[in-house]
Parts: sequence; C-alpha cells; structure tokens
Amino acid sequence: MNRKNRLALKLMALCMATVGWSGVHAADVIISAERLLDVKTGRMIDKPEILVREGKVVSIGRVGGAAAAGGAVAAGEAPTRIDLPGMTLLPGLIDMHVHIDADPTYGGYSNLEYNDRFWSALAVVHAGKTLDAGFTTVRNLGSADWNDVGLGQAIDAGKVRGPRIIPAAWSFGPTGSHCDSTYFPPSMDQKGPYNADGPDEVRKSVRSLRKYGAQVIKVCATGGVFSRNTEPGQQQMNLAELRAAVEEAHQWGLQVAAHAHGAAGIKDAIRAGVNTIEHASLIDDEGIALAKKHGAWLSMDIYNGSYTALEGKKNGVLEDNLRKDREVTELQRQNFKRAHAAGVKMVFGTDAGVHPHGGNGKQFAIMVQYGMTPLQAIQSATINAAEALARKDVGIIEPGRYADLVAVEGDPTVNVRLLEAPAVVIQNGLIVKRLTP
Repeated sequence: MNRKNRLALKLMALCMATVGWSGVHAADVIISAERLLDVKTGRMIDKPEILVREGKVVSIGRVGGAAAAGGAVAAGEAPTRIDLPGMTLLPGLIDMHVHIDADPTYGGYSNLEYNDRFWSALAVVHAGKTLDAGFTTVRNLGSADWNDVGLGQAIDAGKVRGPRIIPAAWSFGPTGSHCDSTYFPPSMDQKGPYNADGPDEVRKSVRSLRKYGAQVIKVCATGGVFSRNTEPGQQQMNLAELRAAVEEAHQWGLQVAAHAHGAAGIKDAIRAGVNTIEHASLIDDEGIALAKKHGAWLSMDIYNGSYTALEGKKNGVLEDNLRKDREVTELQRQNFKRAHAAGVKMVFGTDAGVHPHGGNGKQFAIMVQYGMTPLQAIQSATINAAEALARKDVGIIEPGRYADLVAVEGDPTVNVRLLEAPAVVIQNGLIVKRLTP
C-alpha cells in the first residue's frame, strides 16, 4: 500500500472517530486483501475483491473482477478502494454477552461513589473500544437505566462510534435473585425494577421491557458469582416461570437468554425453550443431552475468570464473590470442553464488563485451549452467532449482508490470537479502525 493510500485511510478513520458516521456512503466501495476466510466452509479465498454498496456486500470476486462478479459499479462517483495487501479478511465479530455500561475496575461497593449517569458516559467509551476490537455486533445482556437501549439508538443514528447493539435493557428474576439488588440492607429498599414472582409477573416484565426497547429478554434462572446471598448452583426461577418468559417473549418475536450456572436451572431453562444458556458453568450430562436435543445454544464465558483472579481483589471485588469465581472457573472450562466434544451448539460470549471492554478477543485462545480448533472458535463468533440471533445480515461475508469485516496480518486459523488486536476494522464498508502501518 503506497503512502498516499495509507494517509487517506488514516484520515477516513480519524474523521469517523471524531464526528461520527451515519453508515451511508455516497460511492461504492471496493475492498481487496490477500485472502478471505469463508466461515461457512473454513476455506481461504485468495486475492478477494468485495464490492460494497450502501453498506452491504454486493458481490465477491477476485482482484480486478468484483464488478464483473456482481454487476457494474454504480454510475456516478468513482468507487472508493480499500486495499489491504498481505491481510486476511474475516466477518465482523459478534459477542453474544456483554454489559456495555459495566466497568470491572469498580468492584464491590466502589461504584457507589458515582452518579447514575457516570455509567451512561462510560458506555460510550466502552462501545468504541469494543468496535476497535473487531466486534461489530454485540448482544447486551443486562444494563441499568436503559443505557444499552439509548446507546444503541445513538450508534444507529451515527452520533457515536460503536457496534450494533441488541439490548436486553434490565435483566430480571424473582425477588432475591442474582438479577435483584442484593447488596443493601432492607432500610435502603433497593430492588430490581422488574423483579417477577410467578408466571403472571414474568409476563408483565417481558411486556414492559419490550415496550421500552428491549430486543432480547434476559432472565436469571440461577444464582450467580457477582451477587450477594446467591450461589451459582441455586435454581431461582421455576419451570413455570421460565416457560412464561419464553412464551411471552416468543409471542412478541423476541428471543430469551437465561443466566444459568447451576445444572437444575440449566435443564429447566432448556425445557422451557430458552434460546441461549449463558455461562452454563455446572452443566451435567443430562443438561448436555437436553441442549443437543432441543437445539439450545451455550454461551460460556471462559476467559473472564482469568481476569478476575488477577485483578478482582485490587478492583474491590468482595471475598465472597472471589470465592465463587475460584470455585466456578475451572469447572466451567472443563464443562465447555465436554459440551463441545458432545456436539452442543456454541456461541461466543465473554461477559465483557466483568473483564475490560476491548479485551473480548482474548477468549478465542482459551476456547482453543479447551478443545476447539481456531476455525471453530471463529465460527462461534461469526456464523454460529448470526444463526443463534436468527439474523441474515451479519456474521458472514456474502451478498446482502452488512459489509462488516476485520483484517489481520496472518492466518487466524493457525494463530487465533491475531484476533486479540485486529489490524483493521470495517463497518458498513468503511474503515472505523486501522493500526498505524
């Protein structure tokens, strides 16, 4: 790439980073690279050339032939070229479990030093870091004060940089559950605003959350690591409540994600028809068999325990929470290995916010360490995630889908750690991040 082209790409990225971007480009864009990973087949396509129009892929051919492969370049303004010699292109990555307004450096009670809107402001910064890490779509599974809904709207409007956000808004469970407010005495009267006890209350919470912008419903079927007075293995929502959540959400066209560490809660969530099981730390053989039978996806956050073990105490995380994290981390990783070996469907979810945003890609190496090939780990964050979301506009580089791509200098199917810091990130056919050449 010559000096003139490098300067143009830098200026493009700088403009989008400082003034925002509406996602509409006046001219066609042609993107070329050394190779492209077809995540459907696992094969590399040499010398790819991709024609992009209005943010979506029109055609894929070989260098010099993108227009011929999918029709002529649109008349009028000359197409913009993005040439990435020596680089490998992949689809923009998808993280199925983040908390965009959470910051792990504030643990225990230290977050009480700040105003509620502090976290809204941090969410904007976290969105930019997530996008720069190559994650062009995320599912936000739990956020206070509608932060994820508002942030997603601002990103869609081109006011701030960030990935496409599929928001759950407030996650909920029964009174006293992991999703309730469990850190305060009764005199402070703190509680989750959508606590639901019994099927009728569950249905009302689903309806209320959808009304104000939730695009996925997050329920807490079991206890958790970072709450007080709950244990990860405890079941908190019964089968009737879980079925009510699923029936109501599906009626409205929404999917359901269930926070579920414990074996009993996992199995009832699957029986209820939940779409994705989050964490799945203590899944047993029966749960693995049920997941396969019902086609439930597992989203297992097997990186963040490493971060918490190293930084949690310094960040103010309470000893009881550190104890639970120690007890769960390796069990979850071994059960990830077992479930994958058994053929359970897996997606990529990191629980970012428990670890720093922008470090999402560090989970790929852990997934490979515990049984996946690099290609399978990549597929979990691309084609698998898109299928789990029932979306046909992300997750694969093919005509009709958004031109969301990442580029790395090397072969990520050999060295998956290349995805920890992509060299280039493209969203809707425009460069949004490029490392200095």
